[in-house]
Amino acid sequence: MSEHEEALTPAFVAVGHVTLDRFGAIERLGGAALYAAVTAHRLGLSAGILTSHGDDFPLDLLPPQIEVARVADGQTTRFEHRTEGSGRQMRVTARGRPLGAADVPEDWRAAAMAMLAPVVDEVDPLVGAAFSAATIGAAAQGYLRGLDRDGFIVAKAWEGADLVLGRAQALFLSLEDVGGDLASASEWFQRVPIGVLTAGRDGAVLFVNGEPYSVRPHRAQEVDATGAGDVFAASFMIHYHRHGDPWRAAEAAACAAALSVEGEGWSTVPDAAALAAALAVYEREE
Repeated sequence: MSEHEEALTPAFVAVGHVTLDRFGAIERLGGAALYAAVTAHRLGLSAGILTSHGDDFPLDLLPPQIEVARVADGQTTRFEHRTEGSGRQMRVTARGRPLGAADVPEDWRAAAMAMLAPVVDEVDPLVGAAFSAATIGAAAQGYLRGLDRDGFIVAKAWEGADLVLGRAQALFLSLEDVGGDLASASEWFQRVPIGVLTAGRDGAVLFVNGEPYSVRPHRAQEVDATGAGDVFAASFMIHYHRHGDPWRAAEAAACAAALSVEGEGWSTVPDAAALAAALAVYEREE
């Protein structure tokens, strides 16, 4: 059973493992769900994370306003990040318990927004159906990840795509996520009302009812790009839910993601005021 203390319904729920990520001698908190929830919190929403972790995960380092529903487990998902030449390698050294629809707390099922945010295929595709009236987004990177015999991340087929895409209103992927398989990505984006394919400092492509539109990047001084795609996805969902304009939501998300890379971890994920200021500059640059 999921365990949490307060009987409240967060406006924004992120579903996926929180992680401990090692970069050389440095260990940081991570996970797509964590970055998405921090973004929602900083943009003024009540936020919750449905996750699984061990007692070694330092919950006290998260913003205290973010509620965590923990599925009890003995271990936390852990990543080792390595840089090899111009690329990066990730190795999973521990893995938490998978998350299913039955793990969603009853009082969270009325959330306005829910994001499926797996890091390594731990979120059951049917979880979205547990949210009765939510706008469902899928930050689908983790569905495209498998592990080799040594625990290194490798690409894999998205076996539960039909179940996720049949419920999601928005799909988020990056060029890195899809590798060279742009044909599959294009087919997925045809099956959801809204989709975004991000390309880091080169901006993104927004798909509205399958039609592609270019989204230019916002200028940034990159320090750490970890979690930028998750910040983009959460910002997009929030702005789209509020205003119903996917083009405006994509511009806001591009600004939020750019601001987030200017510091380590989630330290520069913007609040509403900082995002509004960046968006005003972005619009003047057109």
